[in-house]
Amino acid sequence: MTQNDTDNRLKAILTSTRVIGLVGLSNNPARASHAVAGFLSRKGYRVIGVNPGLAGKEMFGETVVATVRDLPPETDMIDLFRRSDGVEPIVDAALEALPDLKTVWMQLGVENAAARAKAEAKGINVIENRCPKIEYPRLFGDAALSELVG
Repeated sequence: MTQNDTDNRLKAILTSTRVIGLVGLSNNPARASHAVAGFLSRKGYRVIGVNPGLAGKEMFGETVVATVRDLPPETDMIDLFRRSDGVEPIVDAALEALPDLKTVWMQLGVENAAARAKAEAKGINVIENRCPKIEYPRLFGDAALSELVG
């Protein structure tokens, strides 16, 4: 796949996605998961945090849930801030629980071949080792760059 094919695929995903389950959301503003969730929320996505320690609290206008099984059925992307070796059971649960799931996005440094194979076998897009907060402004232009500092 060429870079242009990859970029077109990423653009299509970021354009069509509406509801993101962000697994590993932190309430610490210094953590990457918090910054990414805030950025995506400001870009108009509905971002629902998944963190058992924060379940029931409101962040970015949504109530944090304990597991991916607790996400609303219209969740069409999960964004994983987990270690690579912990991804497969989360993806398994998402594939079972989320009928509208279209994308499994694994953050920078996160890759899992077994989870990828299971998701792709069900027709789900899989992105590994990338961050939507980096990809969005790169793909959609300089106007989005001002959001990176926020």
